[in-house]
Amino acid sequence: QVQLAESGGGLVQAGGSLRLSCVASEGTFSTRNMGWFRLAPGKERELIIDITWNGDTRYYADSVKGRFTISRDSDKNTAYLMMNRLQPEDTGVYYCAADSTWRSSNKPLQGDYWGQGTQVTVSS
Repeated sequence: QVQLAESGGGLVQAGGSLRLSCVASEGTFSTRNMGWFRLAPGKERELIIDITWNGDTRYYADSVKGRFTISRDSDKNTAYLMMNRLQPEDTGVYYCAADSTWRSSNKPLQGDYWGQGTQVTVSS
């Protein structure tokens, strides 16, 4: 069972930056697809970006392209979401998720394992 723990959320002014971290509890991190979902107020949770086990990045929300970057450090069992030029519409709870090791990277992240979420609030 994989446990994921996010950190790095908070309150930031529009135009600012935050870096979210997601630490996985066990060593198969390097073989898992990882990603970030966002639950914005009044909206459904959506997959915004993922990174395959071999490092390919895929964007699913046009609004974050050019502003958000996902990365991973297998030595630290950690995935990161660097968020730049934040806007009020980026406000929400951000969830880290990971796939089971048997899942292919040919599909978007399915999210078999989830973190508890971290709140990001962007003020105008």
